[in-house]
Amino acid sequence: MEEIINKVATSALEVFDLEDYYPKGVRAQIDISQWLLEGFLLKEKDFREHLKNHDWTQYQDQFVAINCSTDAIVPAWASILVTIQVAPFAKKVVNGNIEDLDASLYEELLAKIDYSVYANKAIIIKGCSRKPVPMRAYVLAASNLQPFARSIMYGEACSAVPLYKAKK
Repeated sequence: MEEIINKVATSALEVFDLEDYYPKGVRAQIDISQWLLEGFLLKEKDFREHLKNHDWTQYQDQFVAINCSTDAIVPAWASILVTIQVAPFAKKVVNGNIEDLDASLYEELLAKIDYSVYANKAIIIKGCSRKPVPMRAYVLAASNLQPFARSIMYGEACSAVPLYKAKK
């Protein structure tokens, strides 16, 4: 009986796994609607009082997303004021949801990678992950890899979808 050879393991394919870059840390979301009258109306005096009485220390060393889950029209200063309150405790603060937060974290991390190590290589951007990798991270990875890669595929080695092939 012939020995079974793992052709994927012995191939020249380079796997770019965004999960390897997943930023470790607790994520939190602050919903401004909790401090609005009936979730929709911002009364400045009441809003400021809620912020003054809120325990901001609970966000110590966390990544924080600030948003409003209702259709309320919230003035820009409201999110900025919440940011000013939470920033001394949080590792990072963004306006948006948790996916926006993760995308922002990936933008910072992916900007620090030396993509030249992928020069003239066939790359698979790994598609399956156990962690919540946002689509923006995949798009950013592909755009950063393209100037260097010979080819880019997406998915798993056994079922990769071709995305890009450099011109000869």
